[in-house]
Amino acid sequence: MIVFDLACIEGHRFEGWFGSSGDFEDQRARGLLCCPSCGASDVTKAPMAPAVPAKGNQRQEVLPPEQRPMANTPMPPEMRKALAALAKAQADALKDSTWVGDKFAEETRKMHYGERDEAPIHGQASLAEAKALIEEGVPVAPLPFPVAPPDKLN
Repeated sequence: MIVFDLACIEGHRFEGWFGSSGDFEDQRARGLLCCPSCGASDVTKAPMAPAVPAKGNQRQEVLPPEQRPMANTPMPPEMRKALAALAKAQADALKDSTWVGDKFAEETRKMHYGERDEAPIHGQASLAEAKALIEEGVPVAPLPFPVAPPDKLN
């Protein structure tokens, strides 16, 4: 496995784990990558600091268990159960929702101002578009888990 620092078009940074550099490029080309913060699908590799191991002759400070970082620890069963329930709730909510892609802000505004019938929709919006909708009083909310466009599903 290889870990890449990634960044979206909105500037959010996050990491992704891939089997190889080719796997990253393949998933990116197929539109399967999206930012967990804003859902943007324009994701690129971010500059990374090289992983330089400490010299073998240097003493490593060993922290007591309560002070050690929690990275790479198993997820508690309660958290796993809560995330599974949240994922199921999102999937159930999207069953009757229509994908509108990058026209989400436009279609949501039309419904809010009575220019089209109200219906459940989901799609993509930039952070700026989402903020503008909220400032206008248009009721929107981000989805907790990224959603791939229907034409990008395998």
